[in-house]
Amino acid sequence: MATQKLYAGAKLREMRQRLELTQKDFAAKLGVSLPYLNQMENNNRPVSTTVVLALAQEFGMDVTELSAGDSERLVSDMREAMADPVFADDAPPLADLRLTASNAPALARAFLALHRAYRQTHERLASLDEALGREDARIQASPWEEVRDFFHYCDNYIDAVDHAAERFADTSDIRAAAVAELERGGITVRQTEMEGLRHYDAGAQVLHLSNRSAPQTQLFQMLLQVALLRQNTLLEATLDFAKFQSEEARSIAKIGLANYFAGAALMPYGRFLEAAQACRHDLEVLAIRFGASIEQIAHRLSTMQRPGAKGVPFFFVRVDQAGTITKRHSATRLQFARFGGACPLWNVHRAFETPGRFLRQLAETPDGVRYISLARDVSKPGGSFGAPVRRYAIALGCEVRHADALVYADGLDVSQDSAYEPIGISCRICERKDCHQRSVPPLERRLTINTDQRGVLPYEVS
Repeated sequence: MATQKLYAGAKLREMRQRLELTQKDFAAKLGVSLPYLNQMENNNRPVSTTVVLALAQEFGMDVTELSAGDSERLVSDMREAMADPVFADDAPPLADLRLTASNAPALARAFLALHRAYRQTHERLASLDEALGREDARIQASPWEEVRDFFHYCDNYIDAVDHAAERFADTSDIRAAAVAELERGGITVRQTEMEGLRHYDAGAQVLHLSNRSAPQTQLFQMLLQVALLRQNTLLEATLDFAKFQSEEARSIAKIGLANYFAGAALMPYGRFLEAAQACRHDLEVLAIRFGASIEQIAHRLSTMQRPGAKGVPFFFVRVDQAGTITKRHSATRLQFARFGGACPLWNVHRAFETPGRFLRQLAETPDGVRYISLARDVSKPGGSFGAPVRRYAIALGCEVRHADALVYADGLDVSQDSAYEPIGISCRICERKDCHQRSVPPLERRLTINTDQRGVLPYEVS
C-alpha cells in the first residue's frame, strides 16, 4: 500500500508563528531551504520526513499534531452547511472544500460562523410574529452552539484545566480532598432533600447536594463546585482566550470548563490512561475503579488527546429518544451532524430497545473508513416515585485499526467485509444511492423520477 503524503501547511505555519520565528529562521532550524519551507506551508509540497524528524528533535514537538488538525472536521462541517437549500445550485465540489480546509482554515471557520448567523436570522424571520416587539431579539450565533464549537475545535481537550485537575487529584481519597478544599474556602457541604442536583448558597457559604443522587453524582457536583470557587482564575483566563461573543456563551462555557475539571479530577489523565490501556477500555471496570458513571467514563475516553501522551482516538455521542444529538465529540475522522439527528442505521438508536446492555457494531462510512462502535442506554432516574426519567443513549467508538486495544472487539471478525454495516453522517451529505432509510435526497446528486414505478424511495439517485 502506498504511503499517504502529509500535507499540513496550515499546521506547520501555525507552529512557526507560535514559536515567533521567521520563515528564514524556521527553515534553517529544520535544515531545509526557504523556498522549500514556503512550498510546504502553502501545501504545494508534502511535509518531508526530514522536517518531521527535525520538529521532534529540534523543538520536542508531538508530530502527530501535524495530522490531527481541524481539516477533516472543517470539511464535514462545510459539507453539512452546503446542504442548506440556499446553496442548491452553487455548491462547490468536495475537492474545493478540502483545499479550503487545508489551505485557508480561518476562512472556513469564518464561513461556518456566517452560515450559522444566517440560520439564526432565517429562523427568526420564520417566526416574526413572535419576535416582533421583543427587546431581546438579536441576530447572532446561539450561545450554546458557540460553546459547543469551542470544545469541538479544541479536540475536547483543555490542557491547562486538565493538568490543574490532575494536580488536585494527586491523593488517595478524592472525595475527602474535595470536601477539604471547600472547607478551606469556608464552605460547608450538606446533603439535602431537594429536586435539583446541587445548590450553592453564597451568603451562607453552604453547598447543598441532593440526597437522592448517586454517590458518584454527588462527588462530581462537589468537584464542579471546587472548580467554580477555587479554580476561578484559571477558568476565567481560559474564557478570556476563547473570546466568546456574548455573556451567555461565556457563562455556559464556564460551566462546561467546570464540568471538564470535575471529570479530569475524578479520572486523572495519567492514571486513567494507564488503567484504560490495562483493561483494554472496559467501561464497567473503569467505572468501578474511578467511581464514575458509564457516561462519564465514555466521555473522558474521548478527551485523551494530550500531546505526547495520546490515548486511542475515540468518538463520543449522546442522543435523546428523538435521535437529536445532545453531546458530540470526535477525535477520529468521523464527524457528526451539526444540525438534526444522527444516521438512523447507527447502533446508538437501537440501544433504547435493549436497556442495560452494550451493543457492538462494525460500521463503514461512505469514505471507506471502518469503525467499531459501542452503544448503550444511560437512563437518568428522577430520584423519587413519579419523577420523570431522562432517557439517553451513548455511543463510543474508534477506527477498527485500534480494535486490538478494545475488549469489545473480542469475537468480532473485523477482516470480513460483510460484517460492516453502512452508515453516514446525515442524509443531505451521504452519497449512498440505495439506502433504505434515506429521508431526503443527497445534495450533490441528480434525481430520476419515474411515475410508472416505485421502489423504497419515490426517486432514484443518479
